[in-house]
Amino acid sequence: MEPRAARGELPACACCGEPAVVYQPVTRRYLCGTHLVRDVEERVRATIQETGQISPGDRIAVGLSGGKDSTALLVLLSRLLPAWPGASLVAVTVDEGIAGYRADTMRAAESLTERFGVEHHIVSFRELIGDDLDTLLTGRETQACTICGILRKKALADAARTAGATVIATGHNLNDEAQSVLMNAFRGDLPRLVRNTGRERSAAFLPRIKPLMAIPEKEIAAYLFIQGHFSVLPECPYTKYALRAEVRTLLSDYEFRHPGTMQHLIESKKMIERYCAGTPVMEPLHRCRECGDPCSGELCQVCRLRHSLGK
Repeated sequence: MEPRAARGELPACACCGEPAVVYQPVTRRYLCGTHLVRDVEERVRATIQETGQISPGDRIAVGLSGGKDSTALLVLLSRLLPAWPGASLVAVTVDEGIAGYRADTMRAAESLTERFGVEHHIVSFRELIGDDLDTLLTGRETQACTICGILRKKALADAARTAGATVIATGHNLNDEAQSVLMNAFRGDLPRLVRNTGRERSAAFLPRIKPLMAIPEKEIAAYLFIQGHFSVLPECPYTKYALRAEVRTLLSDYEFRHPGTMQHLIESKKMIERYCAGTPVMEPLHRCRECGDPCSGELCQVCRLRHSLGK
């Protein structure tokens, strides 16, 4: 019997001829659900191997917000991890304290870790700095993403170390990475543009890896939907204040009209990294005089933030 797609019902999968669920404009391929899942898992596995993100025996702390990207990350690593003998997972969820938003995503994270049998740790801004994010942002709403980013990074790192992790995995996808390249270019921030937090392992930092960095956002959503892991969750109410929101809209429009734009931005970043190899573009590391964390000045970002907030 000929595939249904061949009878004109839906576009046909390039691999098997069955009805497609997604179109990849860069490769100009339609894929059915089965072959999309295989394709995503293979590309993630290749990314991990080619960039040396995971080593045998690693204990990987997955930053699990409960949203689609971190959900896909946990699902994918749970399936792929047997390729690295002795490697294990632990999930870390940061509760920033955002009314009408975080409770739903935390429930989704807890449900997922129970389903996959993954150890789950929850850490809060209140434990870290004494207040939730909503309180900290009173009168400072336009600084939401900066303040949240500094505290979330610290909370995740501390929880990962407490859990005995050797590496932190985050759910940054191709869209996120391309947006970051463009934002850093807009700011003229060369150090951030060439920084690679997963390149070296040291006592000062837990390396951060991004296994999903080659996968577009829409394919991650389709990957989850096909397998019944996709949940409709609220969006962070502070997103409207973020520069990233503007860049996301701009880049999405350009990618639609010129497929491959996001990947070209990533390749440009890699070229700049190669040109800068051996040239010091980052300030030398010191230890924060108050908390002892590694930083580029006398005080780390968290301690500077504490002072500005009167904490």
